[in-house]
Amino acid sequence: MFRKKITSVLMASALVAGVLAGCGGEKAGTEGSKDSGGGGDTIKIGANLELSGAVASYGQGIAEGIDLAVEEINNSGGVDGKKIEIIKVDNKSDAAEATNAAIKLTNQDKVTAIIGAATSGNSVAQAQIANDNKTILLSPSGTSPNVTVGTNGKVNEFVFRTSFIDPFQGTVAANFAAGDLNIKNAAIYADNASDYAKGLAASFKETFEAAGGKIVSEESYVAKDTDFRSILTRIKSANPEFIFIPGYYEEVGLIIKQAREMGITVPFMGADGWDSPILVDLAGAEALNNTFLTNHYSAQDPDETIQKFVTSFSKKYSGKSPDAFNALGYDSVYFLVDAMKRAGDTSDATKIKDALAETKDLSLVTGVVTVDEFHNPIKSATVLEHKDGKQVFKSKVNP
Repeated sequence: MFRKKITSVLMASALVAGVLAGCGGEKAGTEGSKDSGGGGDTIKIGANLELSGAVASYGQGIAEGIDLAVEEINNSGGVDGKKIEIIKVDNKSDAAEATNAAIKLTNQDKVTAIIGAATSGNSVAQAQIANDNKTILLSPSGTSPNVTVGTNGKVNEFVFRTSFIDPFQGTVAANFAAGDLNIKNAAIYADNASDYAKGLAASFKETFEAAGGKIVSEESYVAKDTDFRSILTRIKSANPEFIFIPGYYEEVGLIIKQAREMGITVPFMGADGWDSPILVDLAGAEALNNTFLTNHYSAQDPDETIQKFVTSFSKKYSGKSPDAFNALGYDSVYFLVDAMKRAGDTSDATKIKDALAETKDLSLVTGVVTVDEFHNPIKSATVLEHKDGKQVFKSKVNP
C-alpha cells in the first residue's frame, strides 16, 4: 500500500553514519547469534515495520504474524538446523525513517533479508538499498506495482512482495459491484496524494466502465482531513448507487460516519487499506453495515490451511482473531524460508532471490502463490462484508 510519495533521494554517506549511530532495533526469536546474515548459528532477518505512527495498526499486525511463524519454525528445529532471529526496527510510518531503518539493517545488522514495510511508499523507500546491498526485501502488503518495478521500468532484482497488486483488487471490486450488487452507476472518492488510492481508482473505473457501468462523480480528499461533508454533499447530489473509497482506515472511518449522518445509505466499498479494527471505532458498527472490501484472506474461510493458522494465532494471542496483516506477516516468513530451503542456502541472497522468483504453487494462508516475471504473487483475493462491526466472508476470487 502506498502511504505517501517519496519526495527525497538518498544523500551521501553522512546519512549512513547518522543511521548507524542512532537507529535502534528490537530483536526477537533467539537469544543471539555468532555470525551475520544466515552464515552462523542463526539466520538474521530484519523487520522494517510501521510499529508507531499513522498506520501502526498495519505494522503491528504484521509483526504479530511474523513472531508466530518464527516461533513455529524455531520450535521445529529452524532452517537447516539454524534458528531465525528477527531484528525489528520501527519506521514510524514514515518513508525517510524506512530508508534509515533499511540502511541500519543492511550495513550494521548484516541481515540476509528484510520483511517490510506494510505500505508501498515505505517499501519503495528501501528498494534501492536492498538492490545495492544484495539483500532480499519482501514487502508483506505493499500492493502498488512500483514496489517491485522501478521508475525505469526494470524489475527490482532483490525486491518481492507477499500480497497481490492494486490493479487486481481494483478489478475484483468493480466486478463485485457490477455483477454481485448489479450497480449501474458509481462514485469514486480517493486520496489525491496516494498512489495506492489512485491506482485502485483507475483500475476500478476501467473495469466498471468496461462492464457497462457509469462513473457519475469523481472526488478526492487529502490525507489527515477530518471533515468530509462538503465533498460528500457533492457526491450525494450526483445520486450514485455505490461509492468506492480506495483509502486508509484513518480517513475512511470518518468519511463513512459522516456520510451516514448525512443520509447517504448506498453501499460503500474499499480495499485492504480498510482492514483495521480502528475502522470500526471511527465509523461505528452500524454505519459500516452495507459496506464491503477486497482483502487478502478471511479468518472465516473454511479452508483447512487458514483454519489451522487461525487456531494457532488465537492460541498465542489470547483468543484474538487474525486479520489480513497478521496473515501476511506470517506468510512472509514461510515464503522466505521456503525459498531458502529450495536455494539450499540461508545466507546467499542471490540464490534466495532466484528461488523466490521461481516460486510456483506454494500454499500459504493467504493463497496459493506463483511468482510472475515482475516478482508479484499470482493469488486469490477475498471479498468481505461488514455486519454489525464484524467482517463477514463473502467470496474468494481467483486470478
